[in-house]
Amino acid sequence: MHLELSNCTVRSYLPSDAESLAQYANNRKIWLNLRDAFPHPYRIEHAYEFIQKAAAMDPETYFAICVDDRAVGGIGYVLHTDVERISAELGYWLGEPFWGKGIVTEALKAVTAYAFGHHELMRIHATPFAVNKGSCRVLEKAGYVYEGRMRKSAIKDGKVLDKLMYAAVR
Repeated sequence: MHLELSNCTVRSYLPSDAESLAQYANNRKIWLNLRDAFPHPYRIEHAYEFIQKAAAMDPETYFAICVDDRAVGGIGYVLHTDVERISAELGYWLGEPFWGKGIVTEALKAVTAYAFGHHELMRIHATPFAVNKGSCRVLEKAGYVYEGRMRKSAIKDGKVLDKLMYAAVR
């Protein structure tokens, strides 16, 4: 997959992305807003392992967010199964030097359209931690609608947190 956008490119991961992924992903501020499956500290071997996993996916649903052809973040979705097979959960992160530039909003709009166009989905949702105001703003700017608060639904860094539900529907 390769989407040329005005502020960034969203594309398939390449083995050559490992160094820049490790550079930008190794940030506690990023880790605090993601699932524990995202390692911290984030080392080069984590990047190579993740790139291999993304390349092996069928269908491919994890993509690099690139600026000047350097992978500076990631965006992807997990297709659900069984009765939720018409839904997917979306996630993303971006290297701190690129925050506040509209990059994730643009990537999110494009990947949402891509997911709806390539899968039989009725709904794509994201569940940021309630304390992550920046992510909530990104979702709203990308057209996702706030649906509710899931009280005390997660634990991160030893703190019990609320998560918020945002969704885009076909």
